[in-house]
Amino acid sequence: MTSNRPGNVTVTNAQEQPPPGERRPIAARSHGWSQAAANVLIRAEASPNAISIAGMLAAIAAGVCFAFAPRVAGIASIALWLLAALLMQARLVANMLDGMVALGRGVASPVGELFNDVPDRVSDSAVLIGVGCAAGDLALGIGAALAAMATAYVRALGRSIGAPSEFCGPMAKQHRMAALTVLAVMECFTPVRWTMTIAEWCLWIILVLSLVTTLRRLTRTAAHLRGSR
Repeated sequence: MTSNRPGNVTVTNAQEQPPPGERRPIAARSHGWSQAAANVLIRAEASPNAISIAGMLAAIAAGVCFAFAPRVAGIASIALWLLAALLMQARLVANMLDGMVALGRGVASPVGELFNDVPDRVSDSAVLIGVGCAAGDLALGIGAALAAMATAYVRALGRSIGAPSEFCGPMAKQHRMAALTVLAVMECFTPVRWTMTIAEWCLWIILVLSLVTTLRRLTRTAAHLRGSR
């Protein structure tokens, strides 16, 4: 860990970074606001695991907002859609900051990998099942959640057998959250009678492209293991 000036911790020291391919590439890590937020949390000795749990709770709350937004009317419905969008972005920010804080503080927990992956699986499932409720098709929401889980399973499997972690899309975590954020904002401005249709189409897009993502990751992992990459 390095310091540019008293009380300001730099979290981008290359010596502290995980091996290439083991960390999801996120451009926002280098932005001033994310560095400042990480520095505040590092100085406060925040727990990276607690940040991961906070992100999961934000996603669960977003799922609840999705589920109930079509069941209320007027400004209350719009507020729930917008809150869902904000909570999903908060989930992504927490997912970024937990790793930055862990690196910045130089702390490693024996259960850190569990706190890194399990909350993500819960988060995806909570949000997508919530959207399934909004679409009036719980089975479709569960299907999309399982497809999203498959993308993470292939990544974790590849890493466990000696391949780099694959974060490619077209429907990685950040893509799913972007699609759902667009959905939430669209729902604020479209007629109520379109609510279920838009949500259903969004879930189908996520489900199909998540399966494509899973196949791509499998192919790339296999290619690496064969030594052709």
